[in-house]
Amino acid sequence: MLTDPNFYAVAIPAVALVGLSKGGLGGAFALIGVPLLAFAVPPMQAAAIFLPILLVMDAVALWAWRHHNNRATLVAMLPGAVIGIGLGWATSTYVSADAMRLVLGGISIVFSLKYFLESWAAYKGQETAPAAQRPVAGSFWGSLAGYASFVAHAGGPPFQIYVLPLKLDPLTYTGTSTRFFAILNAIKVIPYFALGELDATNLSLSAALLPIALVSTLAGARLVHYLRPAIFYPLMYGMVLIAGSKLTWDGTRGLFGI
Repeated sequence: MLTDPNFYAVAIPAVALVGLSKGGLGGAFALIGVPLLAFAVPPMQAAAIFLPILLVMDAVALWAWRHHNNRATLVAMLPGAVIGIGLGWATSTYVSADAMRLVLGGISIVFSLKYFLESWAAYKGQETAPAAQRPVAGSFWGSLAGYASFVAHAGGPPFQIYVLPLKLDPLTYTGTSTRFFAILNAIKVIPYFALGELDATNLSLSAALLPIALVSTLAGARLVHYLRPAIFYPLMYGMVLIAGSKLTWDGTRGLFGI
């Protein structure tokens, strides 16, 4: 497979999309990456190939966003996220990833549509104030992010559902998101090794795709610096809507054989 051009025809754009997402251009690109790679290899193998690549992307993104963070958000969400990863590992043979995709997709669509309705109300002079930090809500959405990240590589929408209403400035939002998912991906190495998915074949494929990952992550980080909040937030919520639609379609197709 290391010399199969058909594999790279799918894998290169998949990794590039995830790299742009890791750089700061939104979770929808990341959600597209693994399903796209799954056209060339089985879904679980696609997820395993991506995990080492994600770790390298995380290292690049952490350096790029090292000056931007919102500690209160991480404190609110990370304990729940760790529990969510543990639950994903413990129940991976019992809970359908397609069911999780369907639930998260529906929530994400409603959440993004709510934002656009509120934006229309703000346009009419009824602007919504930034939300406050809420530890209980943070733990809940953090646990969903951790669980979905493990079972379906779909932790972005739950994270965004909690964080976007805080209305952080774009740089702080991206730096916080980078730290959150870097921590989650590092933790996920343990259960992936335990499941036997990080074998020599998958690690070799990951290494072959690393240059694409590095270039695309830096490109995404560079582009975000030029986005003003008035552009950034509609773009992010639009990404949530796209991601939610993709998750809903994938979950429906997987559960009902459409």
